[in-house]
Amino acid sequence: MNHALTPATATRHELLVDGRRLSYLDFGGTGRPLVALHGHLSEGATFAALAAALGPEWRVIAPDQRGQGESDRAADYSRQGYLADLEALLDHLGLGPVVLLGHSLGAINAYQFAARHPERVSALINTEGPAAIDEHGPHPLAFLLHLPHQEATREALIAGLGPAAPYFADRLRENPDGSWRLPFHPKDMYDSEELVHGDHWSEWSAGHCPTLLVNATAGVLPAELVDAMAERRPNTTVTELEGDHLLPTTAPVAFGAAVRTFLATL
Repeated sequence: MNHALTPATATRHELLVDGRRLSYLDFGGTGRPLVALHGHLSEGATFAALAAALGPEWRVIAPDQRGQGESDRAADYSRQGYLADLEALLDHLGLGPVVLLGHSLGAINAYQFAARHPERVSALINTEGPAAIDEHGPHPLAFLLHLPHQEATREALIAGLGPAAPYFADRLRENPDGSWRLPFHPKDMYDSEELVHGDHWSEWSAGHCPTLLVNATAGVLPAELVDAMAERRPNTTVTELEGDHLLPTTAPVAFGAAVRTFLATL
């Protein structure tokens, strides 16, 4: 992994879920727990800047969700699978109610978990996670099907990734045999994206805990969807930030400040 993304205070741990390794970063401290869930093609280390912005009042714990980063591939990427992993992590850590933050895929996982386990979530932060995704629209990760998963050398893998190489070059992993791979399997992530499509309004609207909805000016949430989401979920505050869909990494200062401001109201 790119250790530059991860402060020295962060430690990596893992647990087994049905015999499969689930890896997570604990950014440390004695503050209140905040569990952060990344989006597709990402990993827990992308919340390093957020952890630095929130410390020491908050202890950020960021798993590599199934099939990404240092976590093992899973047999499926269903809604139930992701939520079971999160429940196993919270049980493993022995945490009471936590603030649950998610970005994109992670945001959908977060609010769906909160809908099913309201007693385990004290507050919710949804960053660019829509309440519905058109099942018949274009697949945003279709380009993955043309990417290699691994090659004999790092150079060969970067060459095979073509225009996508700059997005993943600093996160490539070396295998024990010296070959190199992406921190996810392209087909897994294609399938995962396919399985997150659909109408999730019932889960989004089910919760009543304090909620922050963060959208980007150049993100994936249209203004009318943001308005509808705020209207249909009680106790929701909306914050719009200048930037693209990848706010936690492309606008880390503004994102950290917005999250910190919301947390101060709890």
